[in-house]
Amino acid sequence: MSCYKGKYHDELISNAKRIKMLVAVDEYVGKSLPSTNIEYVEANRHVVRELLSYTPSDHLLCLKVGVILSEGAFYKKKTASGKPFVKVMEENGVRLGIEFDKGTVELAGTKGETTTLGIDLLAQRCHHYYCKGARLAKWRCEFKIGPAEPSEFAINENANGLARYAIICQENGLVPIVQPEILVDGPHDISRCADVTERVLAACYKALNDHRVLLEGTLLRCNMVTPGSESADKVSPEVVARYTVRALWRTVPAAVPAVFFLSGGQSEEEGRLSLNAMNKHKTKENPWLLSRSFGRDLQQWTLQSTLLPWFRANRYAGLGVY
Repeated sequence: MSCYKGKYHDELISNAKRIKMLVAVDEYVGKSLPSTNIEYVEANRHVVRELLSYTPSDHLLCLKVGVILSEGAFYKKKTASGKPFVKVMEENGVRLGIEFDKGTVELAGTKGETTTLGIDLLAQRCHHYYCKGARLAKWRCEFKIGPAEPSEFAINENANGLARYAIICQENGLVPIVQPEILVDGPHDISRCADVTERVLAACYKALNDHRVLLEGTLLRCNMVTPGSESADKVSPEVVARYTVRALWRTVPAAVPAVFFLSGGQSEEEGRLSLNAMNKHKTKENPWLLSRSFGRDLQQWTLQSTLLPWFRANRYAGLGVY
C-alpha cells in the first residue's frame, strides 16, 4: 500500500528531519508557574511566553527547534511591542506547531478509558494554520494501565484516531506529532509498562500504515518505559533505557525520523539521565534521533534563574505584575 505522495511530500520529510528538539510552551507554563509561587494569571503566562520566544537568531539550536503552541497563543498573543509571537519565532528559524486535540472524553463501553476529541473540521483548521505559518501539529491520546486496561478496543480506537489526524495533517502540509501516551499512574512494574507500550505503539503504527501516512514526515512523542508512580520498584536510568529502546526496536519503523520523550513522572534530572543512557545503549545503532520534549526543563530553569527575580523585583516595586 502506497503512502502519502501529494504536493507536500518533500516538505514534510524536510521539516520532520529538521527537528532535533520539541518545546511545548503553553503545556508547561501552567505546570511551572505554581512551583515558583508566581500567580497563575494570563499576564504572568504572557511574560513567560515572550521570554521563551526571544531565542537569539544566531543560536544554532534555534534552527532545529519545534515549538508547540495552543491555538489561542498561536493566533492571538503578541509581545509587549505588539509583534505576534509567531513572527518572532519564525524570524528565529523555529518551526511552529499547533496543539490540535481538544482533550479527552470517556470512551463508551469501557471502564474509564478515553478517546480524543477534535477531529471535526480538522482539515480546515490544518489549512488555516499552514497558511499562518505552522508546519507541525500535535495530537495526544492517553492510555491508563489497570488490571484489564488498556483494552484492545481502546487501543484500536485511539490508534485509528491518531492515524486519521496524521493523514489529514499531511494532506494540508503539517508534520503530525503522534503522541500515544501511557499514563504513569498505578502500581504496575516496568515490565507491565513495557508490555503496554509495545502493544500501543504496534497498533498505532499499523493504523498509520493502513491510513497511508508518510512515516518519514511524522514525529513520535511518547512516554519512557518506567514503573508506575505507586510502584515500590526503583529502577536505574540504565534499566529505563534498556526497556524503552527495546520497546522502540520492536514497534517503531526505522522510517520515523525522531522520537521525543515525555518525562513520565520522572524528575528533570532523572529524565536527562535516562535519555543519556538510551543514547549510550548501543547494542545496535538506533535508526531514529532520540530526544526529549524539553519544555518543562527549559522553562523551569528560565523561571528560576531569570523570571522569578524579575517578578519579585517588579512586585516589590509596586508595579502590580505579581
